[in-house]
Amino acid sequence: METDFSRYRMTFDIHTHTVYSPGTFRPHGKGTMEENVRAAVEKGLDAVAISDHGPGHLFYGEDRNRLPEMREEIRRLQEKYPQIRIFLSVEANVIQNQGNCLDVQPEEFGRYDFVLAGYHFGTLHAHMLGNWLDSRGIRLPGTRRALTRANTAMNIAAIRNNNLRMLTHPGDKGRVDMAALARACAKTDTWMEISTWHSHLTVEEIRIAMKENVKFVISSDAHTPDRVGSFEGGLARAFEAGLPLERIVNIEER
Repeated sequence: METDFSRYRMTFDIHTHTVYSPGTFRPHGKGTMEENVRAAVEKGLDAVAISDHGPGHLFYGEDRNRLPEMREEIRRLQEKYPQIRIFLSVEANVIQNQGNCLDVQPEEFGRYDFVLAGYHFGTLHAHMLGNWLDSRGIRLPGTRRALTRANTAMNIAAIRNNNLRMLTHPGDKGRVDMAALARACAKTDTWMEISTWHSHLTVEEIRIAMKENVKFVISSDAHTPDRVGSFEGGLARAFEAGLPLERIVNIEER
């Protein structure tokens, strides 16, 4: 039976990208902050966050020097659009054995309203080449098991060493032990994202993670303003997995 999505609404979308994720070879985030905010208002959201990529990404990380400009833009937009709450966040990149295991340092957390984090290609000290090859079906003997252990360890270290609001698209771009990640998120009250941009969490991954006392959030991971507030694909996977609506923190029945 098909889900009637008109019965549900997304209350907030905390994972949206803008032109502040510039892209080295091609634009990554396509819209301005104001275009994302206006789209969120049109979708009837209560809150939206601008969460461009952390500065350690080699190809589309945000510029630390532009953070004051970004904060001022958030302030201006909040005055212009008082009907919605607007937050400045960042999607930090998970790395391994480097301080707090993120490309955003602990002393920088105060520059944001909250911090998200996830694994991406394009970062150093993160098994980038092995994961990239594995994603394309190029595997050496024993590589899959080794990558799973390494990816799981660096994600859990990032979760435990930082006050994260959400772990973005767990399992995307790198194999992980999803049960172990879910336990770490449950212990730290870190939400697990069901992305509508990526295929993760998959239905099976949701079924594994929901065995732990963890909360889930659906996000658009919008790279264009028209996708801000998108939730239908994520909700469909959640319902297919048997996840109760009350465990998704930003979806409610109308």
